[in-house]
Amino acid sequence: MILHLAVILGFQLLGELAVRGLGLAIPGPVVGMALLLTLFLLIPRAAEAIRPTAQGLLAHLSLLFVPAGVGVVGHLDTLGSAGLPVLIAIVFSTVLTIAVAALVFVGVARLAGGAADE
Repeated sequence: MILHLAVILGFQLLGELAVRGLGLAIPGPVVGMALLLTLFLLIPRAAEAIRPTAQGLLAHLSLLFVPAGVGVVGHLDTLGSAGLPVLIAIVFSTVLTIAVAALVFVGVARLAGGAADE
């Protein structure tokens, strides 16, 4: 399990190094995840070996949101003064995300020859 965690974090580090070294405007963990996916596609045994550790991390994913909650509580005064713009940004981005996801779904369904174009 420790080795698998080291592999996951190592790919995150590789992603960070690539982003900073190349000056990309993509988050390093996203690049690291793409590199890890490439490894999994090239060596399927690696995906099967890391699966239990990844599922364990996903099962406890809610624990990773505790620092974000503490940050919000720690900055309630700032949130109080900028609450309306934050609320507008959250609502707008949520609606935009749902709309884009729906359009992508319809587009993929049409490409796949599904019944979404009826």
